[in-house]
Amino acid sequence: MNASIASRTLRTLAAWVVVGLFFFPIYYWTSVAFKYGNDIFSRPPNLFHFTPTFDNFQKVFGISLGAGGVTVTPGGGNFFMAPRLWDSIVVATLSTLVAIVIATLASYALSRMQFRGRHHFVNWVLSTRMMPPVAVAVPMFFIYKGFGLLDTFTGMVLIHALMNLPLAVLLMKSFFDDIPAEIDESAIVDGASRFLIFRRIVLPMAKGGIAATAVLCFIFSWTEFLFALTLTTTGLKTVPVVSSTFVTSIGTAWGNMAALGAASIVPAFIFILLVQKHLVRGLTMGSLKQ
Repeated sequence: MNASIASRTLRTLAAWVVVGLFFFPIYYWTSVAFKYGNDIFSRPPNLFHFTPTFDNFQKVFGISLGAGGVTVTPGGGNFFMAPRLWDSIVVATLSTLVAIVIATLASYALSRMQFRGRHHFVNWVLSTRMMPPVAVAVPMFFIYKGFGLLDTFTGMVLIHALMNLPLAVLLMKSFFDDIPAEIDESAIVDGASRFLIFRRIVLPMAKGGIAATAVLCFIFSWTEFLFALTLTTTGLKTVPVVSSTFVTSIGTAWGNMAALGAASIVPAFIFILLVQKHLVRGLTMGSLKQ
């Protein structure tokens, strides 16, 4: 019994150590957002005992705290990044929605329907994900310029959805493969159509897989830099592109960059919370399959 308690205690401690190692960079980066310049560059690093300040957030978002409460002054700081945060939210959300809708239909067809060249088609889908984005960045720029899609939400949503589509298709296919095909066959015998089976039976069973795929697509879109830099000019800017503007010839505004980075974590965290009910099940689908 004592050995069992000791083993459980060691596992708990090991789990806390792993969690601490993963969360320490997030804490350190967030703490920089609340530090003055002297505290940011102190040696040794001042991790806990520092005077917090909201100056970095005020400069980045135009937010100030005073006796009258929280006030927001658009353009009141040196930078005003709230619209850029909104640009990232719109692009990541819509591109994830587009990728999930297309990938769900395509992956169900690849999982259930037999046709010539099916395996070759799956390999081709996988090969498109292996291609480095920098190889098509310049051609995509000229294509977008010709169609008038530069610096538009439509263009960014399309390119991010296209970027996430191969991974989404492969993931969703694996989730559909874990759902027994006998369920479809039984429903067909009972007179159900293929689309009715997909909508009423298979799709609810794959909610976990859809949630897991959506989280990955959202994060990839949220952190994508190359296409967001190449296909935008002055209007639409996502958070990764805007973050690079804090690096100038006279130095890097680490406090301002950290404030924007800390704020950009929140939307992704909220999105994961919204789908967490199905996320764990989706990530473990097929783990018990013999």
